[in-house]
Amino acid sequence: MTFSTPLIRGVLLRRYKRFLADVRLADGSEVTAHVANSGAMLGLKEPGMTVWLSRSDNPKRKLAYTWELAETDGGLVGINTSHPNPLVAAAIAAGRVPELAGYAELRREVPYGKNSRIDIQLTDPARPRCLVEVKNVHLMRTPGLAEFPDAVTARGAKHLREMADAVAAGDRAVMVYLVQRTDCDRFSLAADIDPAYAEGFAAARAAGVEALCYTCAIALTGLSLDRALPLAL
Repeated sequence: MTFSTPLIRGVLLRRYKRFLADVRLADGSEVTAHVANSGAMLGLKEPGMTVWLSRSDNPKRKLAYTWELAETDGGLVGINTSHPNPLVAAAIAAGRVPELAGYAELRREVPYGKNSRIDIQLTDPARPRCLVEVKNVHLMRTPGLAEFPDAVTARGAKHLREMADAVAAGDRAVMVYLVQRTDCDRFSLAADIDPAYAEGFAAARAAGVEALCYTCAIALTGLSLDRALPLAL
């Protein structure tokens, strides 16, 4: 996934109301950027951090700037949660996720369960339907350990239950956790942040829901799927 325009460097002044951030640009001007991330963003929202913004020329947008990346001591971290779904879908279509290879058709945002939509649906005449739910990961509290979630997610727990139900109905269901940072070598659940999600994950795994974790290669020009990370559960 390539950024459509060159990113703009800035310094974070504050993140507030979840979806807004004030940033000082190199010329001294201050702008308000959209934050496409509803999570707590622990360790990624400290005033003074170097951040990278994209800018849209769409006159219909209320905010022209979007916060894309944050710089940490470990490197770049992607904070835009709208990128993982298309990135994973493109990687599957290109055969870069061997666990999900060989399906004839890929569709996105397909209705399933109880008023839900699955991020990616894979179908093939020779095998059961495969439902793929993608989760963005950017939390790291222990060096090298990526964790999910960074805030309580009742919606995420609901998805786990519905995926377990899909397996019971004969489908294949796979959770894909995409780590938008380059300084992690393993993945686990932040059970202390959301015990209900951790319990739901364990129940879903017992019911046959699969789990994969991949990390991203991140540059100022764009993001791409990098490599699989082991699950330290």
